[in-house]
Amino acid sequence: MSIDARKIRLIMQLRRSGVTDTKVLGVIERIPREMFVPPSFHDQAWEDTALPIDLGQTISQPLIVALMTQALDVHDRHKVLEIGTGSGYQAAVLSRLCRRVYTVERHRPLLHEAEHRFRTLKLHNITSRHGDGTRGWPEQAPFERIMVTAAGGPEPPKDLTDQLSIGGVMVIPLGGGYGEQRVVRIRRTETGLHREELWPVRFVPLLSDQDVEERAHPS
Repeated sequence: MSIDARKIRLIMQLRRSGVTDTKVLGVIERIPREMFVPPSFHDQAWEDTALPIDLGQTISQPLIVALMTQALDVHDRHKVLEIGTGSGYQAAVLSRLCRRVYTVERHRPLLHEAEHRFRTLKLHNITSRHGDGTRGWPEQAPFERIMVTAAGGPEPPKDLTDQLSIGGVMVIPLGGGYGEQRVVRIRRTETGLHREELWPVRFVPLLSDQDVEERAHPS
């Protein structure tokens, strides 16, 4: 089956699974997902499945990428913060929908590979950096939208919600670890944070620098 036929099949699957935003579907179709997966998985790049990348991380299932992007409700004037660059695929999708993406990744080798893909695809509205994603990017705050692609604990990191603008939206998996997790949409209003649970998922955990240090040197 050709790549074009696989793309058409995937887009039809996404539509049947509840992705109704035509802008999101259009971007999913245009971003070459095969560029974001290891060569040994190129034949599966347009399948609706998560795939492994380096350092024990994954590129998310296209349905999850599409649903989370749809839930974020990104507009072309928004400044978006993404936590967890990974392969760079989600940032690439967001970059085609918003004004600018700021993306943070704790694994430097993954970040370097993602940055190379951004340059190759001429995605010049993505700014990236290596760091602790739980701290966000305070120098560029506030953000109209925040996307987190790793699972936090029961509550989102306070540094991230503090960097969300009034009227802003965050989409984040919550639940911690590899157990029960749900994608949650958080809206910040004048009166506080309003939380809406969406659907179950399974993401790698969102780790702070302190978490990493404790895992490396358990007491």
